[in-house]
Amino acid sequence: MRLLRLLQVLWVIDRYRLDRFLPKRLPLKIRMLLWPNFWRHFIRPPKDPATGLRLALEDLGPVFVKFGQMLSTRRDLLPLNIANELARLQDQVPPFSGELAQAIIEKSLGKPIEQVYDNFDRKPLASASVAQVHPAQLKNGQKVVVKVIRPGIDRIIEKDLALLRILAQLIQLIPDGRRLRPVEVVEEYRKTILGELDLLAEGANAATLRRNFQDSAMLYVPEIYWDFSRTSVLTMERIYGIPVSGIDELKAQNTNMKLLAERGVEIFFTQVFRDSFFHADMHPGNVFVSREHPDSPQFIGIDCGIVGSLSEADLNYLALTLLAFFRRDYRAVAQLYVDSGWVPETTRVHEFEGAIRTVCEPIFEKPLSEISFGVVLIRLFQTARQFNMEVQPQLVLLQKTLLNIEGLGRELYPELNLWETAKPFLEKWLRDRYSPKRALREIMQRAPSWLEKAPQMPDMIYHVLNSGQLSLNQQGNYQQQIIELKAEMNYRNFAQQWRWLANILLIGAGVAWFGFGNQPLTAISAMAAVIAALISFRRKKHG
Repeated sequence: MRLLRLLQVLWVIDRYRLDRFLPKRLPLKIRMLLWPNFWRHFIRPPKDPATGLRLALEDLGPVFVKFGQMLSTRRDLLPLNIANELARLQDQVPPFSGELAQAIIEKSLGKPIEQVYDNFDRKPLASASVAQVHPAQLKNGQKVVVKVIRPGIDRIIEKDLALLRILAQLIQLIPDGRRLRPVEVVEEYRKTILGELDLLAEGANAATLRRNFQDSAMLYVPEIYWDFSRTSVLTMERIYGIPVSGIDELKAQNTNMKLLAERGVEIFFTQVFRDSFFHADMHPGNVFVSREHPDSPQFIGIDCGIVGSLSEADLNYLALTLLAFFRRDYRAVAQLYVDSGWVPETTRVHEFEGAIRTVCEPIFEKPLSEISFGVVLIRLFQTARQFNMEVQPQLVLLQKTLLNIEGLGRELYPELNLWETAKPFLEKWLRDRYSPKRALREIMQRAPSWLEKAPQMPDMIYHVLNSGQLSLNQQGNYQQQIIELKAEMNYRNFAQQWRWLANILLIGAGVAWFGFGNQPLTAISAMAAVIAALISFRRKKHG
């Protein structure tokens, strides 16, 4: 079967003359693979090779279509015309039978469908490559939708992934093929699509997003019904919104389009910087707008199979980098990339700065309202790659989501100035991040852990310092041993002082914590008073 699938792939490659993407001088292995199909030169493919690539992926089926969709977000690797053509891929897959969907639900939940749902419509609302969705109603009258994994899709995915790996390895043999990192891209895709096969993981993502935006006027996420959900079945609240691509319908109900677009941007930055947990598949099919309160419109987000997250360090460097861009401080941008580890620390900062300036200055000559935030980020990554920047999967997801959000926002409100919305948000986030109030809150949160570890610190410091001195004994030098002995005595005194200080801190913090735990400033003052009294007592004692 795998051989037949490979032959089918080769036939589609020939039919759409995808060899036009290849350079003239090819490695022997690839020439041997193409040589038997000399008749491909007599085929009349689409004039535009990028169009041929899109049609080929559609012919190869849903797994390849989703791969093409993912590739369309990698504008840091692909020419713009190919990325734009791949973005047109439509994941429209014929549905499987409702009877089969019912059988999967009953097997997963372990009971007849009549015991679970008061009403189940076998006709699906929508069908995609991995799953399809059916409307239903729970016994309590709640309207829901039931998402069911397509039967046998796991086997299809594994077979096609194996072929994609082979194709990726062949692409690496092509001159300049390694620059495209085809094997890494396929691996990235494998993690994404296999993750979509676990609907419980998708449900957990949705529940987290729902909790993060509880009672928010900006975003609503449907509720997950866990009692009726399994790995292959997900039951969630049914929503009745307007597809975000339905511009005419949104305008017909007098939706505040400017506010809607700005809220889309704010949702993105809130997810990324406040929560470090963002919906990474915000294409129009997954976004709706509530029909209520069109003057204060609310987004509805569904299909949370792909989410992204950034570390505290990445968030900090990203915010500072973007603000440095706003100020055209390219030196700071270059230095931040080095400090973050995104490019090697051996990178010559002044050369990197010059390359960034060359790319960005022409962009900034335009009015801010005409500048694409996503394109700036892409070009920055492309420039950084020339300085051996390694692929950062978390930043790739961020870049993809930003492109989706920006495109969506400008479709809703073409005059949207994403920079005006983003800059105040980032500045406020950085102010809050380094505020005394936040520092005090973190100290109070970590204080119990510090108190628990404090008594151990003197011994740990002593052992670390002592072990360093013991290594000198191996030299067998008499004078060095005397020096070591004196040093050890000093360290013992030093350790005793540390034990005394730790005890003071422990007593003072304990009194303050248990006496004034609900009043942080009073607790700190009380702790300082106790410590001062004990230090004074010790000084008098040793007079």
